[in-house]
Amino acid sequence: MAEWLSIIGIGEDGAAGLSDASRQALAAANVVFGGPRHLAMIGHPDKRPWPVPFTPAPVLALRGQRVAVLASGDPFWFGAGGSLARDLMPGEWRAWPAPPVFSLVAARKGWRLEETTCLGLHAAPLSRLAPHLAPGQRLIVTLRDGQAPAALAEFLQECGFSASLVTLFEHLGGPQERVRETTAAAFAAEKPADLVVAAIEIRGAGRAATLASGRADDLFDHDGQITKRPIRALALSALAPRAGELLWDIGAGSGSVGIEWLLSHAAMRAIGVEFDPTRAARARGNATRLGVDRLEIREGRALELLPLLPRPDAVFIGGGADDNLLNALWACLPQGVRLVAHGVTLETEALLAAWHGAKGGQLFRFELAEAAPLGRRRGWKSSYPVVQWSVTR
Repeated sequence: MAEWLSIIGIGEDGAAGLSDASRQALAAANVVFGGPRHLAMIGHPDKRPWPVPFTPAPVLALRGQRVAVLASGDPFWFGAGGSLARDLMPGEWRAWPAPPVFSLVAARKGWRLEETTCLGLHAAPLSRLAPHLAPGQRLIVTLRDGQAPAALAEFLQECGFSASLVTLFEHLGGPQERVRETTAAAFAAEKPADLVVAAIEIRGAGRAATLASGRADDLFDHDGQITKRPIRALALSALAPRAGELLWDIGAGSGSVGIEWLLSHAAMRAIGVEFDPTRAARARGNATRLGVDRLEIREGRALELLPLLPRPDAVFIGGGADDNLLNALWACLPQGVRLVAHGVTLETEALLAAWHGAKGGQLFRFELAEAAPLGRRRGWKSSYPVVQWSVTR
């Protein structure tokens, strides 16, 4: 199909900042879609606002007509471009990006963009900042509206980073541009304009986010059913996450393994299966608080839910493995899926040993002991040994 859709990036200077090619595409369009603010910047006889919540369906319904859409800055950086292009064939569309807000902020601050974390929080919770909170880190984040900067300052204070330097840019790149610099602790009550973006330099003595697998157990709310830190690190090592992969975490408990899987890369996906609704809610809360609210928790019995789940790249069984579950997994998993199962009981150890003998893979037995008070001295307090079977289907 011939090119019919023009995706046009527009900045705060409106039509005056458009390139000649963008102007021509806009003039040739029969219909123009965009947000009310962007539509007000241009003249056109047929201007249509995006539906709320956003969906590209109205644009796709006009397939074959001459249509233009307006998006902030670069339409393919937290913009509508990706949502539209995903459903189109090559040759159906063309894009004319404008400088994205992240580039404009970096240019104002003198920051290397490749060394700066850029996050779109205009439609996401502030907790997504959590994995990036470490002294010295620089972040540029888009925010929902004028109320969000106060919530951002409060969030940074709660995390122990009240000394963080926050620069707020309102209507960046346009005639109404305004810049304010403050700290999270000294944030003023004055409400900024709704079109606002923040540049943050993390400072303070808060608990810095760590990058290695095996985060501290006290980061997770749990009722005792949690894969402990050293064993969790060994589990993640065996699961061997690769960018963009999907994990099934069967018997998710606190969600710690699925959460650490997601923290390993922004493109990771994870589905936790948990029968207990209280634990399922706890896992969701842990995921949101630690910045990976994309963890999906399915409640119910694993054997009933497995046929309904999208095919995974890796599967973790933290406990409760039995022949029925392993047989169901072996029957439904495609070749190449990595399976890691843990057990602490003699019965589960015998089960995993039998499956290792039949299917191969690796079988380990981990025994850990931690120094603890013993009268006036110290001694080793041993944990239950953990057996780990890992295999590729």
